[in-house]
Amino acid sequence: MGTERTAGILTESHVLFSSYLDREVTLDIYLPINGINQPGISLLLINDGQNLPEMQFENILEKNADSITPLLCVGIYCGKDRKNEYGTVDVLDYKGRGTKALAYSQFIFNELIPFVRKTYGIDFFKEKSFCGFSLGALSALDIVWSHPEEFSKAGLFSPSLWWRTLSQDDELFDENLHRIMHNKIRKGDYYPWLKFFFETGTKDEMADRNSNGIIDAIDDTISLIDELVLKGYDKERDIKYLELEDGKHDIATWSKVFPEFLKWGWGRE
Repeated sequence: MGTERTAGILTESHVLFSSYLDREVTLDIYLPINGINQPGISLLLINDGQNLPEMQFENILEKNADSITPLLCVGIYCGKDRKNEYGTVDVLDYKGRGTKALAYSQFIFNELIPFVRKTYGIDFFKEKSFCGFSLGALSALDIVWSHPEEFSKAGLFSPSLWWRTLSQDDELFDENLHRIMHNKIRKGDYYPWLKFFFETGTKDEMADRNSNGIIDAIDDTISLIDELVLKGYDKERDIKYLELEDGKHDIATWSKVFPEFLKWGWGRE
């Protein structure tokens, strides 16, 4: 374990061996400034935690510490087989990717969360949330949606909601039928306590598969929000959507937006 205090935030690094993933998983754990022995502490899991140092994540937490409730953040470093671990549980994409998504979910519940509880002596979190970037955002949403009893919020930054069961070049491709996460939302139940944060940028990509003048990254996100609304979620109360003019599919953009996510999810009243 390594410990480092930067800008008032205590960060501890751990390496946890996962029997489900059959690999070592590096974790960066960012502790609240006033310590973990605070009433009402919440847990935020973050996919692609290896990106957080470049985001200067500890500085983001430091600058927003006074405006959010106590929050313990866990940055989970991805493995070499990212496209299989960060897929959707039970449904492979059209290239057969996502074969380790179930194992990754089992790692989260059976190894990671128990490790955090034991290491920091926390018996109860006020709430648990999950966020991620790009394909890591897809994974976070899939895990939250599949385990609503465990979570309260999902945060998606430039999410890979194009994840599909049929190639878009196939003449039978229908985005209303073959986008995996959209189908999961459509077939799922309504969990009134769940909240959702989405971020896209107008320069996330250039692709526009249906030639409607809207890039796929935005199109896929807006249509998934539409599925949530049809399911019963309120756009004002339950969903936050930020579309950044000139926002890109990169760490600089996500770093810019993350404070908004923190204030939306854990802002002090």
